[in-house]
Amino acid sequence: MHLSSLTLKGFKSFASATTLRLEPGITAVVGPNGSGKSNVVDAIAWVLGEQGAKSLRGGKMEDVIFAGTHLRPALGRAEVTLTIDNADGALPIAYTEVSITRRMYRSGESEYEINGDKVRLLDVQELLSDSGIGREMHVIVGQGQLDAVLSGRPEDRRAFIEEAAGVLKHRKRKEKALRKLEGMGHNLDRLADLTTELRRQLTPLGKQAEVARRAAGVQSDLRDARLRLLADDLVQLRDALDRDVADETAARARRATVEGEFSLASRRESALESALAESAPRLEGASDTWYRLSALTERFRGVAQLAAERHRHLSAAGPAAAPGRDPDQLDAEADRIAATEAELGDGLVAARDRLALVVGQGAELEAALTAAEQAWVAAARALADRREGLARLSGEVAAARSRMAAGQAEIERLALAAGEAADRAEVAAERLADRRAQLEDQEDGDIALVTAHEDAVAAHAAAARLVTELTEAERAAERDRASWQARRDALAQGLTPADGAAAVLGANLAGVRGPVADRLTVQPGDEFAIAAALGGMADAVVVSGVAEAAAALAHLKESDGGRAGLLVTGGLPPVPRDGWPTLPDGVRWALDAVEAPAELQPALARALERVAVVTDLDAAVAVVRTHPRVRAVTAAGDLVGADWAVGGQSEAPSNLVVRARVDEAAAQLIAAEAQAAALADELAAAREVATLRSADVDAALAERQAADRGRSAVAAELAELGAAARSAAAEAERHLAARVRAEQALLGDEPHRWWSASEIAASAEEF
Repeated sequence: MHLSSLTLKGFKSFASATTLRLEPGITAVVGPNGSGKSNVVDAIAWVLGEQGAKSLRGGKMEDVIFAGTHLRPALGRAEVTLTIDNADGALPIAYTEVSITRRMYRSGESEYEINGDKVRLLDVQELLSDSGIGREMHVIVGQGQLDAVLSGRPEDRRAFIEEAAGVLKHRKRKEKALRKLEGMGHNLDRLADLTTELRRQLTPLGKQAEVARRAAGVQSDLRDARLRLLADDLVQLRDALDRDVADETAARARRATVEGEFSLASRRESALESALAESAPRLEGASDTWYRLSALTERFRGVAQLAAERHRHLSAAGPAAAPGRDPDQLDAEADRIAATEAELGDGLVAARDRLALVVGQGAELEAALTAAEQAWVAAARALADRREGLARLSGEVAAARSRMAAGQAEIERLALAAGEAADRAEVAAERLADRRAQLEDQEDGDIALVTAHEDAVAAHAAAARLVTELTEAERAAERDRASWQARRDALAQGLTPADGAAAVLGANLAGVRGPVADRLTVQPGDEFAIAAALGGMADAVVVSGVAEAAAALAHLKESDGGRAGLLVTGGLPPVPRDGWPTLPDGVRWALDAVEAPAELQPALARALERVAVVTDLDAAVAVVRTHPRVRAVTAAGDLVGADWAVGGQSEAPSNLVVRARVDEAAAQLIAAEAQAAALADELAAAREVATLRSADVDAALAERQAADRGRSAVAAELAELGAAARSAAAEAERHLAARVRAEQALLGDEPHRWWSASEIAASAEEF
């Protein structure tokens, strides 16, 4: 994998599109100061995802866009495309060439593309993380950074080493995973707190739910009572409507009867009017006759007055002659007049008689007409009243019968409904008692479930605490193991033999058995003392004989390999310890602090002959003064004899001390590994227990929730059954009360109905 091309558009000093072709190997960019060489490096860092403006030698990120000159205006965006040859598949993408493009606008918006497809910055970082390049990698060393790299601290150098070894990306992923785990741990703790709080609130919430269920039952009873009251009102209104309909039907029947009677009276009135019309001409003729007779009477009365006046006049004049007509004529005329008067008087009498007769007949006719009219009116009124009363009574009887039938039907319906309601109330009461007993049993069981759940939660909490403790202990053991392993490895690196010993060991000579330090086992705490007592022999090489030792020395001379100490095995018999003095308390022989193979025992015994291990210099001085032939060595490595002493501070410990330390670190490592393994087993077992306890908690919670749901269902059913029982009992009571009222109303209406029927029968007979 290598960079194949770099294209810059509007990036810093590259106003025009510029493409740099890069070949495998080393590519150098040369030019005078200010020509833009550093801009090329900045472009590579920028396109790889650099987010720091200072790293790009700018004050803000928009400074990477070409700012313009006196000859060219400023541009609105900067774009860099880096093409990477991926023929070897170093990048985890199925392309032989990968083009990464970064584009930035003056508005602050930024875009990334991989082979023309828009992606996120995270996608670019993930793509480059496994290739050793990226914005957080150290492959780009900018101006002034070389000295910082060379003079950096060990921690800084470690970053370069980890990057070169490919560890950095894993460290980043580890840190990211640890952050996620920490966040998940916080979330789990919060979830546990929330779960605990919710569980703590379950009891009051259950009580509230019970109160809510009771309130729902009361509301249901209230709704049922209201509906039943409305139903009762509806029944009463329907009864009233039926009565009104019956009354209306009776009124219509009565109206039809009255209309029939009115038609009969109208026909009779028409007949009387016809009779009156027939009598009218006769009355009119009688009236005319009466008027004529009255006129003749007046004429006769006038003629009689005239005759009387003439008679009076004639009687008053006497016998004197009067001029005029002849008296005989007058007498004759008088006789004629008298005869006429007599005739007229007779006609007047006859006319008066006829007039009196006609007037009498007219008066009789008028009286008869008036009587007839009065009789007709009275008869019509009586007939109408009778028919009206008959129709009213008939309507009342029909209405009463209808009400009686409706009342009987209502009484039967109410009796049936009351029986059904009573049956429902009884069934609901029985089911209510069963459900109450079931609810009590469930409540008793809930106490056990709550106790089991709390015990499971406590056991899970204890298991979780144990897992946490074991996890911490395992981490501590793992840290100890890693520490001892690192110490062992570091000390093992210090076991490198000296130049001469290394030359002997590396020559593969015959009879060379290995370093002395590798064959000795020193008691802990005596390493410095034994190393000081052995002196150069502590770093010597074990050979099988004197000839082999001579061959090794000859090889060192020939190869100019330096100097080396050689310890020959099996050369002399063991040194007897019979003549050694008795040491005071707290002092022991150095030979007793070392374990070695049998072949090394004689040489080791002569090297450590009469060497005593003491605690400090004062004890060494005391031992040497008491036993001058004894050499005393302190735990710090100071060797004291009767007439000499060797000690002080050594720059580097001997291989024997280092080997003892290596052995100690190895032993501690084995113990730490065993402890870590035991803790791992305990942790695995604890985790299994915690998993089982968690399953127990879930199971107990599920059982508790199921019990809560069952109790809620039973409580809801209990409320429904209670409401149904109360509703059925109330309905039965209402039906019974309504039945009693209907029977009382029916009994109260019976006398009225009987009297109306009797009156109708009597009226029908009279009619």
